[in-house]
This record gives sequence, structure tokens and C-alpha cells, in this order.
Amino acid sequence: MRRPRAHIGAHAVLIATSLVMVTPFAWQIITSLKTLSGATRVPPSFLPEGRWENYGRVFELLPFGHQFLNTVLMTAGRTIGQVLLSSMAAYAFARLRFPGRGLLFGVFLSVLMVPPQLFVIPQYEIMLSLGWLNTLRALIVPGLFSAFGVFLLRQFFLGLPRELEEAARLDGAGPLRIYWSIMLPLARPGLVALSVLVLLWSWNDLFWPLVVNTDPEQMTLSAGLASLRGQFQTDYPVLMAGSLLASLPVIAVFVFLQRQFIQGIAHTGIKG
Repeated sequence: MRRPRAHIGAHAVLIATSLVMVTPFAWQIITSLKTLSGATRVPPSFLPEGRWENYGRVFELLPFGHQFLNTVLMTAGRTIGQVLLSSMAAYAFARLRFPGRGLLFGVFLSVLMVPPQLFVIPQYEIMLSLGWLNTLRALIVPGLFSAFGVFLLRQFFLGLPRELEEAARLDGAGPLRIYWSIMLPLARPGLVALSVLVLLWSWNDLFWPLVVNTDPEQMTLSAGLASLRGQFQTDYPVLMAGSLLASLPVIAVFVFLQRQFIQGIAHTGIKG
């Protein structure tokens, strides 16, 4: 009798937590189908008004297609770059022996303790000197590498058996061959976990795109939606409709890769 009661309690907590997490998303959908007066009514109404034209107005107020393409290209470039560069650095720190390895890895970890806002001015000066403002390169290049990605994948590589690496060396494989043909395929759960994290971070990134790209045609979706906020009045139903359209691709990717993502996060704590 104790186990069913414990299961009931656990399920009750999970259901309550799920409702708390789903409520903002449901409110976003309801608000996107209201008029401006209905969205700002006090007390609030919890029933949608069927204003589907709010979704059409998003495309009238924003170059939504260009901004969607910019967001996709930025997200894909950052994700591919971080997976490749971070995995190479992580493999080197986890498997290769070289002087100063521990000190250098400590320097990498120290970057995680520095607020990212401190890098904005130096990075902006670099983009300005290169003439990359209002370009995709300014959005992609600063996000091609992260210390967190190195740390995450290093923990995963440490959990892989060394016997595979030793067998490959006996067959004459070098470090690059071992990394590409053996270790990288085995690290797929960790790579998927990092890819999902970078994808979510890049897709929702607002501060850096607002700094380097001021041309509406070169903005990302997050920056474009932020421009819908007026100084004196904001059309919240249109803003919620645009936010919902911008969220759907990320939700679809996470639902499709959620099993690999959870498996990758779970495996990063294993030590060899």
C-alpha cells in the first residue's frame, strides 16, 4: 500500500509542476487570439476571441521571412561550429597528454565565471573593425565556441572506455583518426545534448543580435519581435502571435530529440 501512495504523491507533484510550466504557453496562445482591448482587460478573460488575423499582421509589421532565415542560419552555424570545435578541444583535454593541460583547462573553466556582458564591447569593436556589422558573420562567428561545450563533452569523453582507444592505436590509428572515427560516433548523446542547448540559446539570443544588427532585414526573430514593443503602447496579441510562430520550430526540434538530449545529459556525469 505504501508504494501506490508514494506513486500517487509523485504523480500529483509532477502534474502540478507541469501545469505551472504549461500555463504561460497556454496564456500566450489565448492572448494571440484576442483584440488589444481584450488582452488588456481587467479582470483578465481566459477565453480566446478568435482573432486569427493577428498572425497575418506579424508578416505585415516584420520582414518575418528574412528574419526567420537569418535565425535559422545563425543557429545552424553556431551549433555546427560549437559541436566541431568544442568536441575537438574536449577530446584533447580528456584523452591527450600534453604539458600544461590542467592549467589550460582551468583557464577555460574560468571563462564560465565571467559575465558574458563583459565581452560585448571588445567583440563589437572587432566586428566594427572587420566591417561585419549588419551581416550574418557578426551573428555567427562570436558564438562558434564555448567553454561550457568543452566542459560538457570532456565529461562525456572521460566516460568512454580506454580499451577502444588502445585497440585503435595498435591498428596504427593516430589521434585525429581515433577522434573522428571512434570517439565522435560514441559521443553522439553528448553531441546531441550540446546541440540542443546551443540551438535553444542561439534561437532565443536577443542581446547580441540587437547590438550588431540594426537593419530589419538582417535582424533575427528575437530582435525583430523586440522591435514590436512600442514606447507608449504595445500590441500584445500580435506580439504573442509572433512569439508563438518563432517558438514552434524549437519546440518541434526538442520533442524530436528529447530522448537523445536526456541520455546525453545523464552520461556526462560518468567517469572512466
